[in-house]
Amino acid sequence: MAEPRSTRTHARSGAHIATWAVVTVLLAAALVATLWVPFYNRLTPRLGGFPFFYWYQLLWVPIVAVLALLAYLLSRSVRGPAARERTGAPGARDTGSGAPGETGAR
Repeated sequence: MAEPRSTRTHARSGAHIATWAVVTVLLAAALVATLWVPFYNRLTPRLGGFPFFYWYQLLWVPIVAVLALLAYLLSRSVRGPAARERTGAPGARDTGSGAPGETGAR
């Protein structure tokens, strides 16, 4: 017999909080590094003739993409399969008959 939902939710809430904290830190790091101008408001060191502030911002484009991907994957792991079933995400079980408005119960 499966555990009651409230017990499962309460037991895993600490892990969920930690995961969401990691997601927040990943996204905040990208925001702070790219939007706080004093970090990169200088001309040197030059790279290929480009001042620092140009190549610093361009360097962050792939870094932000990777951080956003990691945050997305972590957030999906927290949601779990039950949430994906409710939202109709790919891989969700189909319990209906396929006709709109029907629940599958006959």
